[in-house]
Order: sequence, then C-alpha cells, then structure tokens
Amino acid sequence: MATILRRIIHWAAAFEDGAIIRAAFFGLLSATGVILWLDYSELSAQSAAAIAPALSPILPAFDPKSPGGSAGPEVTTPMDVLRQPLEVKLSGGGVLALTGTIDPGAADRVAAEIAAHGEYIRTVALDSPGGAVADALAIGKLIRDNGLATAVAAGALCASSCPLMLAGGTERLATAHSAIGVHQIYAAAPTGSLTSRLAAVGTAMSEAQSLTAEISRYLRAMGISEEVWLRALETPPDRLTYFSTADLIDLKLVTKLTT
Repeated sequence: MATILRRIIHWAAAFEDGAIIRAAFFGLLSATGVILWLDYSELSAQSAAAIAPALSPILPAFDPKSPGGSAGPEVTTPMDVLRQPLEVKLSGGGVLALTGTIDPGAADRVAAEIAAHGEYIRTVALDSPGGAVADALAIGKLIRDNGLATAVAAGALCASSCPLMLAGGTERLATAHSAIGVHQIYAAAPTGSLTSRLAAVGTAMSEAQSLTAEISRYLRAMGISEEVWLRALETPPDRLTYFSTADLIDLKLVTKLTT
C-alpha cells in the first residue's frame, strides 16, 4: 500500500502546478457533464403526461387596460369582476350569464346549470377576458349541442378564449360596442432545473400545436371562418386584436348585430 501511495505522489510531482489545476478543472467539468446527462436521461424517461398538467397551454385572460392592448370598444364591466372565476348565473328572459375568467372546471359548472334548467335557457350572455381554453372549448360545444344562442352585450368583453364560447351559439349576437378580440396561445414559463425546463418547453410546444389543430377543426365545425384563429396566431399574448363589426359578420363569428 505504501509503495502504491509513493508512486502516486511521484506521478503527481512530475506535473507543473498549472497542469495539475487544469487537470482538476477538466475533471470537474467532465463530472458535471455526466451528472447533467444522467439528470436529462432520467427526466426524458418520465412520461410527457407527468409534465403536461402544469404546462397546458392556455389563452390568458386579457386586461383591456394593459399597456400592450390595442384600442377597442369601451369595456364597462369592472376588471375586479372580470378577474373572478367564471360566475354561472341564471337570469330573466331565459338568459344564462357567464361572467369572469374561465377557470379550470368552469365547463362542469355550466354543464350542471344547463342540465338543471336547459328547458328554460335560450341565450348564453358572455362577459369574459378568457382563460382556460379546454373549458372554453367544452362550453362552446355544450352551447351548440343544446341549441342555444350566444350574445355579447354593449360594454361587455369577450376576449382571448371567450370567442370560442361565442362560436358555439346557433345564433351569435353582438353590438357595435361589444369588445371581442383574440391573441396567441400562452403557457406559463416553466421552473426547475435547466433540463426540466427544456423538456417542459418541448412539451408545451407540442401541446400548443395540437391545440391549434383542435381549435381549427372546432371553428370549422361551428361554421366560423378559420381566419378568426389566424388573427389570434398573429397577435402577441400581451396584446389583443379586436374584430370590427364588419369582421364579425364577414368571418361569421357573429350572425346578427343588434343595437
């Protein structure tokens, strides 16, 4: 044992100090690379489904007073009301009012209300800055399956993913003073290690592309021009493209303008 130790000491002494430092540096660098690779390999082995729930692309709720927002019709509903989880409220005249941000689970609440009072409901009134796109799609399909109309009143906001609910109406009503607009899909920035963030970004991009295909098919099935979705894809997530009254009719997002 002493002989082996003596040989190691003589071998180390043969190097200059600088060479020893360089050898130690490259040794540490190599070890770091191995650790990162093992970390990445372990992460890659995990199913994409384990990453997806926290990264599911959404169409974020839009604040019409945001500095990045373009000018549009005046929104009279207070933002503190619009920021609340979607309120599902039955009102007079066969109107089901959906007001606020589309939170995950909102579609279940709408389905329950329609199941309980479907024979009374005729129109779904929308006033929402958007939110969870999966729920918006589900609500739009519920509206169409039940043969209901949709409406956006003067001073109301229907932005981001809300127009997907609007598209579900068998008849779609709006006014020249309804604020209706769209923007790009957005996913929250991932956190964690570098390798986990890279994997998460890849998952989010994949989901965003699948979601784009689903929305395109949905709009086609609803009889809406896919130009509506192209306008969304062209608009950064911190901005909003508002539809003019001519656009609303030409793109078939609205079937009738009321006063």
